[in-house]
Amino acid sequence: MAALARIGGRYLKSVGVTNASSSCFLTQRRGVATKLFVGGLSFYTTEQGLSEAFSQCGQVVEAQIVMDRVSDRSKGFGFVTFASDDDARKALMEFNGQQLNGRVIFVDYAKAKQTFGGGGGGLPIARGPPRPGEAAATTSEPFNIE
Repeated sequence: MAALARIGGRYLKSVGVTNASSSCFLTQRRGVATKLFVGGLSFYTTEQGLSEAFSQCGQVVEAQIVMDRVSDRSKGFGFVTFASDDDARKALMEFNGQQLNGRVIFVDYAKAKQTFGGGGGGLPIARGPPRPGEAAATTSEPFNIE
């Protein structure tokens, strides 16, 4: 973390910002901390309804419900982005395990989106079990079943 702070400070100085601290640079990069994952949503919950419910805890920047491409229905989860970490923490404590539109919802900090390498769609390729001759060729010792 200290190395990142030094690099961030050097970057800020190189672009002409001389009076800013490097922690400012890191705080700007930590946008994930203010974004909450909300699971267990009702199919009837709208983005506006989600935003209104969570705005009780602070300023909501964005409320997003993830939709299925084929059926155009909610997948039952979404994300709420808050303007500050304190508001997000308050919403996490207040809404986790509570009911919203008749369903118990689960709230947690959002994690960075993982991308899988390989083919289209971003999913790993299922290769199936190895053929009988391939398993022995990859190991240096013979495989004995007793």
